[in-house]
Amino acid sequence: MNRTRRLLAGLVASGTVLALAPAVAAAAATPAVAEGGWVGDWATVPDPTGTSGTAGHGVTDRTLRQVVHLARGGAQLRVRLSNRFGTQPLTVDEAALAPQVSGAGVDGAQARRLSFSGNARVVIPVGADVESDPVDLDVPAGSDIAVSLYFRSATGPLTWHPRAQATSYFATGDQAGDVDGAAFTSTSTSWYVLDRVDVRAPSPHGAVVAFGDSITDGAVSTTDANHRYPDDLARRLGAAEGKRAPAVLNEGTSGNRLLTDADTAGLRASARFERDVLDQPGARSVIILEGVNDIGTNLGPTPGSPATAQDVIDALQQLADRAHARGLRVIGATLTPFAGSVYDTPDTQQKRVEINNWIRTTTAFDAVADFDAAVRDPGDPSRYLPAFDGGDHLHPNDAGYAAMAQAVDLNSL
Repeated sequence: MNRTRRLLAGLVASGTVLALAPAVAAAAATPAVAEGGWVGDWATVPDPTGTSGTAGHGVTDRTLRQVVHLARGGAQLRVRLSNRFGTQPLTVDEAALAPQVSGAGVDGAQARRLSFSGNARVVIPVGADVESDPVDLDVPAGSDIAVSLYFRSATGPLTWHPRAQATSYFATGDQAGDVDGAAFTSTSTSWYVLDRVDVRAPSPHGAVVAFGDSITDGAVSTTDANHRYPDDLARRLGAAEGKRAPAVLNEGTSGNRLLTDADTAGLRASARFERDVLDQPGARSVIILEGVNDIGTNLGPTPGSPATAQDVIDALQQLADRAHARGLRVIGATLTPFAGSVYDTPDTQQKRVEINNWIRTTTAFDAVADFDAAVRDPGDPSRYLPAFDGGDHLHPNDAGYAAMAQAVDLNSL
């Protein structure tokens, strides 16, 4: 019996691994969450695989251990896995979760094997997602949870999220039950297959969806520090509302655009909005920060056409209308400065000013998060305040992300 089997056998013997009922279906997006219902507590955007690296080639006889940060925590958890962009059915031979201790090390006393309709092994069809059965694990807000997935056979391309700003760990063989993390000898800063973690909490709290591009994704923020603006916003909400505070789901992906698909940076915003926002369990509001990559790359909605300010405005209006039709509150976010960056031209600066003027004055949104005003240099509003500049003049640093989170009116959520 290998190390994994010994650990899991011990967990079964001790009663810490549960006999589980079939997974509870995800609720439709609604601004009100039923008492004791499932709510998304961590999420990411599944992106196309590309043709290189781990995502493009896949893995064989490997265990992936991936760490995620739970905003609110709860008494029960379930995990959603995705084969949305795979090219063949994806077999997960073993899956487990446990609180992270340090690095790839986990708390073995609280390890839980995951099952899928009662089975340890699950096959995910091409283009599909699957949810695990619920497991009892009482975790507090701000917990870091490690999800381990073992793939015995060649997976083919793996649906992934390229820029995790978090460390993932790889081991050879079935190491889903490894505790000290010694078997995990290589790392990545991407997430693979893992799509969402839901919690069932004793009191309803709902979720805020942060929808956007790399600035929502947390590009250039400190790895493993959870200093993306949605993380900072979640901490603000927790301090203000305690156990009834909503979770904040990060549905940003670097390079994303409103008007056109962006290869491994994801489907255009309009194409992914239903899955990534409207279908999130417990979603009650959405913050939309999109458009800078459209004007920066100057790719319009039809091939060969430029991206006009009006194109971006029309696309934002459509997203707001779709969210309102599903009962969500919509917060429009102004585009942050980029003077000195690769996107900086007189034309793009004029488009940004025009789009931001519309965001601040339109009735399309229920509220505005003025991220531009929060991070710009008062002496030169086209660029970041130096203390908030991430170094490329396009993304904020940790302090800039914190300032963005402070710019959100909590009452608007």
